[in-house]
Formats: sequence, C-alpha cells, structure tokens
Amino acid sequence: MAWKSLFCALSDPALVQPTLETAMAMGSRLDAHLDVMALGVNRTPTDMYFAGASAISVQSTLDQCTEEAEAIAKAAREALSALPDLAWSCEPHVAHMADLGRVVAARARFCDAAIQPTPYGEGRGAEMEPLTESILFEGRAPTLILPAGMSGMHTPRQVMVAWNESPEALTAIRAALPLLKEADRVKVVVVDPPAHEPGRSDPGGALSQFLVRHGLRVEIDILSKSLPRVADVLIRHSRDTDADMIVMGAYGHSRFREAVFGGASRAMLEQCPLPLLMAH
Repeated sequence: MAWKSLFCALSDPALVQPTLETAMAMGSRLDAHLDVMALGVNRTPTDMYFAGASAISVQSTLDQCTEEAEAIAKAAREALSALPDLAWSCEPHVAHMADLGRVVAARARFCDAAIQPTPYGEGRGAEMEPLTESILFEGRAPTLILPAGMSGMHTPRQVMVAWNESPEALTAIRAALPLLKEADRVKVVVVDPPAHEPGRSDPGGALSQFLVRHGLRVEIDILSKSLPRVADVLIRHSRDTDADMIVMGAYGHSRFREAVFGGASRAMLEQCPLPLLMAH
C-alpha cells in the first residue's frame, strides 16, 4: 500500500524545522498529504490540581500552553509554505501530559505513517517518550524515527531490515514497503537465529522470497551476537554496510519490561544513528 497520508506531532520548537524537512521531502516524493499537529503540552503534575490549584493558576498554564502551540504551528506553517506543491494541514492543540496519548493517537491512527524526532537525548522534553509511544501503540501507526542532529533525509538506497520472526517485525516490514521499493538493496539481518524454529535451515528465506516478489533486491546476513546487546550488533552492522535506514519491530516484550530491563527496540531508539522505521 502506498503512503498517502503522513503525520507529525511536534512539541518542541527547536525540532520543527529538522523534522519537517524530512516529512516534507517524503510527502512531496510520495505525493502524500502531510498532517502536522502542533502541541502545547501542560506538564503540570495532576496531583497539583487535586491539591487545590487556583483558577488563576490553571488559566495561566492553559494560556502558556496555547501560546506554545500557536508558536509551533506558526513555525511549521512557514516551513510548509516553502513547498507549494505539497498538500498539508497544520493545527495547534493543547493537551495535558496525562491525556497526551489519547489526543495524539486519535489523529495518528488515520495516517499511513508518522515521522517523528527521537524521543531520547539531550534537551528532549518529558512529553517526547509518551508522544512517540502513543503514535506507535495507541495509534498503531508505523513511525519513522529521526536521530538527533539529523536535518532532512534523502531517499534510502541501502536499507537494513532486522528480522526475528516476530509479528512486530513483519508489521514493520509490510509498512515499510513504499520505502523499500525505492531502495537499491535491502539487507535482511538475522542475529543468532533460533535452532529450533521452522525456518532454522533457511533463516530469513521466506521473508526474502516475499520481498523479492515485490521487486526488491534482497540479501540475507546471518550475524552472531558478538556484542552484549542485539542493538549494538545491529548498529555496528549498519555502519559496516553503509545502510541509510533500519526497519524493525517495536517492543517484542512488554513495554514495562523494556523500560525496566532495556531491550533491543528501546536501545535502538536511544542510540541508532540512522532513521529507524518501527511498527508494532
């Protein structure tokens, strides 16, 4: 399925321009509509309201969030107007941290894919993680995560697909087909394939056949877990093979387990130096 509806939810003025450069280029290239949500986030702990915050304090916070949303929307509209052939919309929204997931997911669920800055790193607000998670999990939208410091993204020519037989990985790969079809080469990467799975004699073979039938040039790389974490193996291999983008499933384990004990998907979100397309 082609991507015809793209989505961005922006809550940090400093990330508007670098995020939209990629989203706009992708929307123009794919002839897709780009829907931008400019967010003013109320980060006040909810227990403060139960403690009896004054009406003046509540209104002051609401006014500040509204101003932030309007400022982000203004910056986004200025950037979007630079590409006259692009179909786009941009609206400001105000949301409380406790309700952020519902507000964002209600819009994200009607897009083909979202483009978001990485939620982790220096200067990232507390709302960035729940914002990204709400798009991936509540909105069920495939999400292209852009690494910190990245400004714009060219058409990916060499794409690395992390394959572990999981439903999440297959969902991400199917969602990524519009971008995979633009690539010159797709590498299916399997780290320590299980010895007792049905496909143990041909790891990645069935997936490669599926992708080849879509007209893709596919190679399979079988890697050993030579580093402590799977994420480290994937990142090193992406550098060794000059990959432009990585595709993988999001959170094969429970999100609580990922947050407490770590996991490949969380580590990739934190450290991946390349655009990372994830889906759940």
